[in-house]
Amino acid sequence: MSQTKPALNQRIIPFGKVPQLSARDVAYATADRRLAPFYKYPVSLAAFEAVMRDKSKETTNRKVLVEVLQEQYEGLAPSAATKNHIQALAQTGTFTVTTAHQPSLFTGPLYYIYKIASTINLARQLAAAYPENHFVPVFILGGEDHDFQEINHLQLFGNTISWQQEKGGSVGQLPLHGLQQALTAVEEVLGGSPKAEELKGMLHNALSGKSRYIEVARHLTHQLFDTYGLVILDPSHPKLKRELAPYIKEEIFNQPSKALVEAAVRGLEAAGFSEQAYPREINFFYLGDGFRERIVEADGHYVVLNQDIKWGKEALEQEIERHPERFSPNVVMRPVYQELILPNLAYIGGGGELAYWLERKAQFEHFGINFPMLVRRNSVLFIDNGTAKRIGKIGLQAEDLFGDIEQLIKDYVKAHTENELSLSEEKEALQALFKAVEAKAEDVDPTLVKAAAAEGARQLNSLAQLEGKLMRAEKQRHDTAINQMRTLKDKLFPGNGLQERSDNFMMFYLKYGRGFFEALIDQLDPFQEGFLVLEDA
Repeated sequence: MSQTKPALNQRIIPFGKVPQLSARDVAYATADRRLAPFYKYPVSLAAFEAVMRDKSKETTNRKVLVEVLQEQYEGLAPSAATKNHIQALAQTGTFTVTTAHQPSLFTGPLYYIYKIASTINLARQLAAAYPENHFVPVFILGGEDHDFQEINHLQLFGNTISWQQEKGGSVGQLPLHGLQQALTAVEEVLGGSPKAEELKGMLHNALSGKSRYIEVARHLTHQLFDTYGLVILDPSHPKLKRELAPYIKEEIFNQPSKALVEAAVRGLEAAGFSEQAYPREINFFYLGDGFRERIVEADGHYVVLNQDIKWGKEALEQEIERHPERFSPNVVMRPVYQELILPNLAYIGGGGELAYWLERKAQFEHFGINFPMLVRRNSVLFIDNGTAKRIGKIGLQAEDLFGDIEQLIKDYVKAHTENELSLSEEKEALQALFKAVEAKAEDVDPTLVKAAAAEGARQLNSLAQLEGKLMRAEKQRHDTAINQMRTLKDKLFPGNGLQERSDNFMMFYLKYGRGFFEALIDQLDPFQEGFLVLEDA
């Protein structure tokens, strides 16, 4: 497989100048003091000494973790780096840094890849800074989610490719009906270049011999990142859920999370930030064949919604003991579960993810689990050489395209015209004129003041319309540049959103091959503050 690493030029755009990011995302990424009460550690390399000390006080069941990982890696032929990382997890001096994502169709949007690259970069930095310890980059596949519409599609060169199937329940347990058709659609878009054939080979390997979708997602991600020692974990394993059993009972029978998270939400709201995730009295689903449904308390029983399943308290305790794997944490309990089963130091996530982690600190304290460092993954706008040249040819910088395209066009036209397009002076003169007319009307007949004011408003509106016509006429003289700007905006910001939330990595693999990942891992330093613009040099 191709290993050529592209040479990239990096520029940083301050988070506050990226309108596509939420206010809370920018606040956390820039260490806004209003959020300080809601996290435990500052985001710095030096702070990991304290995180390691605190996490070492817990007893992670490393034996079970290693057993599960070895079982899940059977048949995947892991690299020496990955094997070494799995074996090292048995030792108390080994820690993890973790990210997680749903098993999106053939990785889905680019930030699936960026999360992993940021995590591998962080593990490498920690290994250099703390050579007496071992650090493992871990990717958790959240296959228990049941929103199929969130994971069943990808965007490739403007084409939306979807996986269609009818069965419900956890997406990781779905059979592969219809997945071959999605793969065929991808292959048609990829073409027949050598790198396209590499991709097709990996996709076919991922599907070959599999029966559940989680296996496909794990195998594909393994092929992409195994060289770098990434450890991929499916947390649905019964042995891992066994570790969670006491916490399932605590959450279902005592229901502590709702009040704790709601108190955090009130604090965040007082600081100017809105609620991110809604906590329920019971924050677990029950898993069955083709379903994942909420557990609720009703009429003295514990009931599975939309199913003919209910227990008394004693019967439910027995079910948790016998089959903890059937109990699936929702977004409120999932972070607790992740940190319970891993010797983890940091969670690397996007702004939306970290927003709900910021509601969890008191909840973690209640359960006696250390709250990890929250590290914002890198956000990236990736620009190939041809696109970079087109941007430069019309005198723009990449950061100009983040804003409103219509305003950018107006600014461009004003900067490149020899004509005066603004009628602001004329508007001011007209307003002054009609103020004088209103004053004279007041002296002659006060009932005429409104008529004078209305006539002034009409005249101002006429001037505004004429100003718009002047702008449109001038725009026609710059049609070529304006069309280029619109094309560039659509390419780099699909649907006026961020590229990383839409486009799939295969677009870039076709040009750079595996070197694309090499470059990302080098460039995506999660301690770097700001939005990265990476341009092909």
